[in-house]
Amino acid sequence: MRRSYGRRSVTRPMSRAYSFTVVIEQDEDGLFVASCSVLQGCHTQAKTYEGAVKNIREAIQGALEARSFVGDPLPHEVGAEKVIVMAEA
Repeated sequence: MRRSYGRRSVTRPMSRAYSFTVVIEQDEDGLFVASCSVLQGCHTQAKTYEGAVKNIREAIQGALEARSFVGDPLPHEVGAEKVIVMAEA
């Protein structure tokens, strides 16, 4: 997309939607911790579940923009499974 601002012209890449699996857990202090395993180091926390979802969206967006800026390929998930196991705990 090309937009003209006065005399100069700025080219911005077109936005596109990406989908990632996010895991949200509640820690021993009651905080909600969200992580996106396909984006190494992409995790955040909040006092509420909704806050953790909002924060991880922002963290993912920032991680994707940073990877794109340095020319790293954007990751894609191959799949996600919920696995049930039997164990004595």
